[in-house]
Amino acid sequence: MEFLGTTQTASYCGPKKSYLFPEPVSTSTTQDSYQSYYLPGYRYLNTWRPSLFYRGNMRNCAPLRPPTILPSVRSALYARYSPRDWYRANTVQYKGSESCRHWAGRLNEDSLRLMQDKDQLTHQTQDNTGRSLGQRLSDIDFWRSELTYELERLLTETRALETSKRRLECAADEAQRPLKVANGWSSSLILNVLVCLKIALCSINRDAQHALERDLSDKNSAHFIDEKCYNLRNTSDGISYYHGVEKIDGTVSVPETWAKFSDDNIRHSQNARANSMKLREETENTLENVSEEMWKQFTDTNLAFTNRIAETADTKNKLQTHLAKTLQEIFQTENTIMLLERAIMAKECPLKVAQTRLEGRTRRPNVELCRDIPQFKLVNEVFTIDDTLQTLKLRLREAQDTLQLLVLNKARLEHDLSVKANSLFIDKKCMDMRKTFPSTPRLVGYT
Repeated sequence: MEFLGTTQTASYCGPKKSYLFPEPVSTSTTQDSYQSYYLPGYRYLNTWRPSLFYRGNMRNCAPLRPPTILPSVRSALYARYSPRDWYRANTVQYKGSESCRHWAGRLNEDSLRLMQDKDQLTHQTQDNTGRSLGQRLSDIDFWRSELTYELERLLTETRALETSKRRLECAADEAQRPLKVANGWSSSLILNVLVCLKIALCSINRDAQHALERDLSDKNSAHFIDEKCYNLRNTSDGISYYHGVEKIDGTVSVPETWAKFSDDNIRHSQNARANSMKLREETENTLENVSEEMWKQFTDTNLAFTNRIAETADTKNKLQTHLAKTLQEIFQTENTIMLLERAIMAKECPLKVAQTRLEGRTRRPNVELCRDIPQFKLVNEVFTIDDTLQTLKLRLREAQDTLQLLVLNKARLEHDLSVKANSLFIDKKCMDMRKTFPSTPRLVGYT
């Protein structure tokens, strides 16, 4: 606290500094603006100071103790400011207040304008975000519909392919039965190869189906989340602060790659469906061709069997006829051999008689051994009989050789007849087995 009577200016008389508003125009409020105030009658005297007053009085009187003056009395007796200073201070205060009010008014207006702008920007940003979420939901709905449509078509094609595969398996089983049909093994092999291709293509279709189902499931989850975010409002429950969430970037794709992923899945499914449809068409054509070929081979084979059975039966009949003739000829040859043996035996006695006569006539004495006519006749008879015997024996050997040939031919004919009979039995048995053949619907896989 400052004491009155000093020339030091009080600190509270100066303007206070404002840290919120700018300082007003500076005015001279220092001590040169406030002139010294003199008491009445002492303007030109310096007796206003207590020391001078006491010093002048002490010359005429005894030294006395100065009276005690209270601070409140001092303030009343000694004022530091003039009315001019008072008006000037008020003016400065008015100007400072007006400046502060002007600054506060500008600040309030700017604040209101800023709040309006930011509120408008916030609403605009929120509306833009909502529209973006709505557009995103529309995109997700579009791809969901595309994926659903493609998945339904793929499932339909897969079911058709499974049906075609079962038809092929049934056709392959049916083709295994008539193995006697020409080209049966090749037809069965073709059908088995087609079954393997169908199994591989079914696996490819299942892979495409799993990709579509996984993508569709992700789209459904994303649609649920985005729809929930789209329906959030400022008055919704469950909204809260998540500080730093805008700094986290956990995305793994951009709109281009996001759309390309679904497009690639759909294209893969379309390619799988196209291959499946092409294979099914080829399967249908193959089944029809195989069925026609098997029926043609079945008919041709049956006709060949029938012709072969007829030829075998005719040949067998001819062999039986030749066997009968051969047996008859064998019987005749045996009779001829028997007759030749009897004839040879019959010529032995005349030969013996003729040779005995010649031998007896050799015992004629002397001149009686005459080469007479009986002698010539006897010699001629022996030669004739001997030649006859040689001829008969030669014919007997020929007849015996012929008989051996006939017997050998008979054996061959009998063996050939047994073979023909066995072949005829087998062919007839095969024809009995081939009386039943799968119908055309069963050959193309229908049960």
